[in-house]
Amino acid sequence: MNKRTTKRIFDFRSPIVDFSRSGSGRIDAAHIKSQIVNRRSQICLLLSVFCLLTGCEQFFGDGNSYQTRIAPERTRRVETLELQEAKKQEKIPTDVNEARKVPPEELKLTLEECRALTLENNLDLKVQLINPALAAERVSEQEAQFEAAFYSNLTFSKTDTPVASFLDEISGSQVDYTSTNLGVQVPLRTGGTINFDLADSRAKTGSFYSIFDPSYSSDMSVSISQPLLRGAGKRANTYAIRIAEYERQITDARTKLEVIRIIADVDRVYWRLYAARRELDVRKKQYELAEALYEQAGRFVAAGDKPQIEIIRTEAGVAQQLEAIILAENNVRDRERDLKRTLNKADLDMQTPTVLIAATEPDPVRYELEKEELLATAMNNRMEMLELELQIAEDFAAIDYMRNQSLPLVTMDYRYNVNGLGGSRNDSFDLLFDKRFEDHRVGLQLLVPLGNEAGKSQLRQAFYQRKQRLASRDSREALIELEVLNAIDQLEANWQRVLASRQRSILDGRLFDAEKRQFELGLGTSTEVLEAQTNFADAQRAEILALSEYQIALVDLAYATGTLLGAAKVRWEPIVLPENIQ
Repeated sequence: MNKRTTKRIFDFRSPIVDFSRSGSGRIDAAHIKSQIVNRRSQICLLLSVFCLLTGCEQFFGDGNSYQTRIAPERTRRVETLELQEAKKQEKIPTDVNEARKVPPEELKLTLEECRALTLENNLDLKVQLINPALAAERVSEQEAQFEAAFYSNLTFSKTDTPVASFLDEISGSQVDYTSTNLGVQVPLRTGGTINFDLADSRAKTGSFYSIFDPSYSSDMSVSISQPLLRGAGKRANTYAIRIAEYERQITDARTKLEVIRIIADVDRVYWRLYAARRELDVRKKQYELAEALYEQAGRFVAAGDKPQIEIIRTEAGVAQQLEAIILAENNVRDRERDLKRTLNKADLDMQTPTVLIAATEPDPVRYELEKEELLATAMNNRMEMLELELQIAEDFAAIDYMRNQSLPLVTMDYRYNVNGLGGSRNDSFDLLFDKRFEDHRVGLQLLVPLGNEAGKSQLRQAFYQRKQRLASRDSREALIELEVLNAIDQLEANWQRVLASRQRSILDGRLFDAEKRQFELGLGTSTEVLEAQTNFADAQRAEILALSEYQIALVDLAYATGTLLGAAKVRWEPIVLPENIQ
C-alpha cells in the first residue's frame, strides 16, 4: 500500500457522499451506496488497526483482565509522611443514639473465654481451617477418575468420488452416510477399561448394484483393554488416591499444629497483659508513695526540720515515677492491642478504647516433671513427627509406584461384536438381536523401552527421597528432645525466680519501710528513701514478671509436647461450603 492510498483511507475530511460525479445534478443511488460501503470499510479498517496497536498495552473489560498494570510512580517513588502539630480539642458531647454503639469501657476476660473467642474469631485460624476442606476435595477429585462416562458420536458425510468406467468416461460415486453410536466407558481399578457400545448407521449410494439402498447396519460391542505389567493392579492405579489421602491427613496434622500454636499464643499474650497491668498498678502505687513523700518533705522543710533540697529530691522522685507510669501504660496498650487482634471480636477491634482486664490469676504450683514421660508424650503428640511419618508412607508408595512404572508396557485387548444389517432400521436391529453374526478379536501390544533410563532414574529418586526423609525424622526427633528438655529447665528456673523474687520483694518492702521511718525521725535523707522505693518497685515488678513467665513456661512446655494446658479439651472442625452452594 503506497502513501497516497494510505492517506486516502484515513482522510476523513472528504464528504461521506460525493455528488460531484453526477453531471446532471441527479443523485446516483448506486454511486451513493458504493461510497457509503467504502466509508464503512475505511472506518472498520481504522478500528481494527487501533485495536491491534493498543491491544498489547492494556485490556478493556469488566475488570476480569488478564493483565494488571501499575503506574511506575507507585513502585519507584517513596512518599513522605506529613504530620500536623496537635491542637487542643474540645470534648464534643456524645449523641444518645451514638452512645449505644460505644464499646464498653472495661471488659474482664478469663483465660478460657479468650481461648473460646480465639477459636471462634481468629483470622489466622479461619485461613488454616479451609485447608482441610481443600485437601478432602482433592481426595474426591482423585477418586472420581474411576467414574463411568457416557459418550456419543454423530457423523454425517456426503461424498462424490470420481470413478473411471468402461465407456472411457469418468462418473461419480455419491454416498450419503449417517452414523450414530452410544456407549458407556467404565475405568477399572486394575488399570483396564471396559466399553459398552451400540452403533447405528445408514448409507445411501444410489447404485443399481446395491440390494439395500438405503442400507442400515447395527453393531453392539463389548471391549476390554487391560495392561498386564506397567499400570496393572490396584496398587498402581490407586496411587494418586493414596497420595491425596496422605496429603489430607498431613493437612489435618498441620491444622492441629496451627490450632495449638494459636491457643498457645493467646495464652502467652494473656499472661503478658496480666503482667503489664499488674506492673502499671505497682507504678501507680509507687507514684502515690512518691507524692506522699514529697508532701511530707514539704512539711518538714516548712517546719525547719529538713533542708530545702529535700523538696527538690522528692519532686524529682515524683517525676521519675510519672515517667515509669507513662511507659507502663504504653506497654499495657500494646498488650491489649495484641490480645484484641488475636481475639478478633466483632465489637472489640484494635482501635476500640475498651480496657481489657485479665480476670484469671496465676497459680504458681510446682510440678514433678518426668523427663522420659514428657519426651514420650512429645514424640507421640507432636504433629511434626506425624507429618514426617505420613510423608515417609508417601515415599514407600512412590517407590512401589515407580517400580511398577519401570516395567514394560504390555496391553491385552479383547472385543466382542454383534452385527446387524437390513433394508430398514427395524430389520437391522432384528438381525442384531438374533446374534447370527458375531465377531471376536484379541490383541496383545508390547512396548519395551531400550535402556529404560527414565524409569530407573525415577525409581532412584524415590529411594533417595525416602532416605532423606528418614534422616529428617532422626533430626526432628533430636530437635523435639532439645525443645522439651529446654522447656523443662526453663520451667524449673522460672519457679526458682518466683521464689527468689518473692523473697526479694518482702525484704525490699521492709527496707523501704525502715528508710521511711529513718527519714521521719530525721536520721536519713529522701535520697535513701527514694532509692529504697525504687528497689522495692523493681522487686515487685520482678515478682510479677516471674509469675507470668512461670505461666508462660508451662504453656511452652505444653506446646513442646504437642498438648495444651487446662482441663477443657479443644476440637476443631474444617470450614466447609453450605449445602446449597455445593
